Parts: sequence; structure tokens; C-alpha cells
Amino acid sequence: MQIHVVRPGESVWGIAHAYGVAHQDVIAANDLPEPDRLVPGQALVVPTGGPQTPRQPAEANAYVEPRGREQDREVVAAVAQDLTYVTMFEYRVNRDGTIDPLRDAQARAGARAGGAAPIMALTNIAEEQFSPELGEAVLASTDLQDRVLGNVLQLMRDRGFRGLNIDFEHLRPADREPYNQFLRRAAERMHAAGHTLSTALAPKVSAEQTGAWYEAHDYPAHGQIADFSVLMTYEWGWSGGPPRAVAPLSEVERVIRYAVSAMPPRKIMMGMPLYGYDWTLPYVRGGPFARVVSPQEATELAARHSVTIRYDPDSQSPSFRYRDPHGREHEVWFEDARSVQAKFNLVKQHGLRGVSYWRLPISFPQNWLLLEANFEVRKL
Repeated sequence: MQIHVVRPGESVWGIAHAYGVAHQDVIAANDLPEPDRLVPGQALVVPTGGPQTPRQPAEANAYVEPRGREQDREVVAAVAQDLTYVTMFEYRVNRDGTIDPLRDAQARAGARAGGAAPIMALTNIAEEQFSPELGEAVLASTDLQDRVLGNVLQLMRDRGFRGLNIDFEHLRPADREPYNQFLRRAAERMHAAGHTLSTALAPKVSAEQTGAWYEAHDYPAHGQIADFSVLMTYEWGWSGGPPRAVAPLSEVERVIRYAVSAMPPRKIMMGMPLYGYDWTLPYVRGGPFARVVSPQEATELAARHSVTIRYDPDSQSPSFRYRDPHGREHEVWFEDARSVQAKFNLVKQHGLRGVSYWRLPISFPQNWLLLEANFEVRKL
């Protein structure tokens, strides 16, 4: 497997000939809808065959937001062979200890069809946002926690889940230790039932980091309690903020360096985005949010507007600007084969457990080819 960066004037046919492969294989590997419209700076995966670098064993997870449709099965089944887990996002806890059900039967079936273990994500989301008040209510009462965990276990039995992923966010700093205690209770109950317990962690760079997203997430404690943790190493560039890379490698590496100092590397899953954003310029704080784009859509946008894709060496991320039919300038940051490979190199360098994707069903065929080339994904 090779990564080729398109130069001006190059064609799929010329690139394929240079590597001694069939042009149809290059088209298929990169899912090129218009192979005669390449963009300078575009990264292509070239399936060259021949001897490959030895693959490192790793685990891979992907979050999915099911909608109760047949499409859920198709989307998950298409990539489940490359995944250890598929995490159903999300089951919401209520103040009375009940759990809001999720229409995920089709997504769970798709996971099993590809040999991936379905995982249940439990959150403190209320009214479409993470609620510190709801989190505090659960963490303040052991009786309520027992009801929550009892209901979780019943759902896990009924729906065939193999593990629980707890994703409580925006907790108050004072709830740091109560959250740790809740996780200890959850781990005891999960392990007694033969399930795994994992957590989702904000991307911290030090134990002293302040802010509503960080202070209640105790890396050393999660490293002791959970079977593994997903680091949410994305959203530096986010839809409501100014244009920048979603997961800049320099920022991701800062988080990884702290994480491996605070918890066992074998328990760390590095988060990876399957998406990018398209911002309308000039950026105005509080103005319209950026639009989510897939890597496929991003390269098609660049081709349509005949602009060059540039690659930033610090963030190890591609971007470009274009002008829409209304004369408005846009800036797009996304992921490509180069940015994915750079992140996989971090996983291997630090001996991490693996990677976790946010989120299906965003299309990114290059990622799955590179995942297969770099890692031997473990199955349960």
C-alpha cells in the first residue's frame, strides 16, 4: 500500500501505470466518482501489493448513531469486519434510573454480521446536551446508581451487548471522585456479568487542566478501573469555532503523551474523526455553524471548484479554500490518507490499544484500507 499525492496534470491512469497497478484498483480503493477529475494535493491510496510492513495487533471501535432503519445494518456491516467493537450512541440515563431505549436492532445486527462486538454507550445527555445536573443526581445516590446499573444490565442481556461504555461529560469538578466511585461500582457489576467496562475521556494534556470538560475526568483512576478508555482526540476544529484541523496531530500527540504517563498504554484507544468541516468565511463567533463534510465530499468540492488541496505539516491535515456560487469564501479542513497514516503511526509509536472512530456512517474508504494495512484488528 502506497500513498500518492497528486501533482498538477496527473491522471489516475498515469499514476496507476507508474506503480504498475490497474487503474480500476486505484479508482476502487479511493471510491473516485469522477476519476478524470483529480485535484492537485489530493492523497490517493495505491494498492501496490507485494511485501507489506508487519501489522501490529490492535483493537478498533466505531461509534454509530442508529436511526432504526435498514440502512443502519448496511452501514455497520460494510466496515464491521475491520472493527473489534461497534458502540451504539447513545442510551440516556434518566433521573429515576430508567434508561431511554435506542432503536439499534439493525445496527447491532450489522455489527454481528461482521464479527464486531456491540457495545452500549450510556450518557448523561438531557435536552440534547450533556447535563452536569443530571450527572450530579446520579453520582450523589448509590441507590439511584444501583437502579441505573440494574436497568443497564437488563438491556445488555436483552440486546446482546458485550460491554458498556460510560460517557458522562461536563461534570462538575466536585464530582470527580463520585464519578470514580460510580465507575468502580459499574466495573464490579459488569465484570461479574462477563462484560467489559470502558469510558470516554476528554482530551487532557495535564492533570491540572481546568474547564468544565476536563476536571472530573481522572485519567489515572480510569486507567485503574476501566478495561479501556476512548480519548476524544478530535474537535479542536469544531462546527461553532474558527476554521482549523479537527484533529491536529500536534494536539493529539500532546494528549497521548499525558495519557501514557497516567494510565497503561494498553488501555488507551485514540479517538479519530471520520469527518471534516466546511466553514463559511469570514468566521463570526456565534454565527452560522460549519457544515459537516466527509473526506469524499471534501475532495469532490475541491475538484468541482478547481482548487488545490494544501497539507499543513504541523497539524498533518489537508485543507483548501473555495468560493461558492454566491461569492462567499469557504475554508474546508478534513482527513485524508496522509493524516490517517500519521495518526496510526502515533498508535504504534506509543503502543496503544487501538483506535476509536467518531462516527459512522460517514464515508471514508481510504481509512479502512489503511487500517487493514497497518493493524491486525483483534476480534473478541
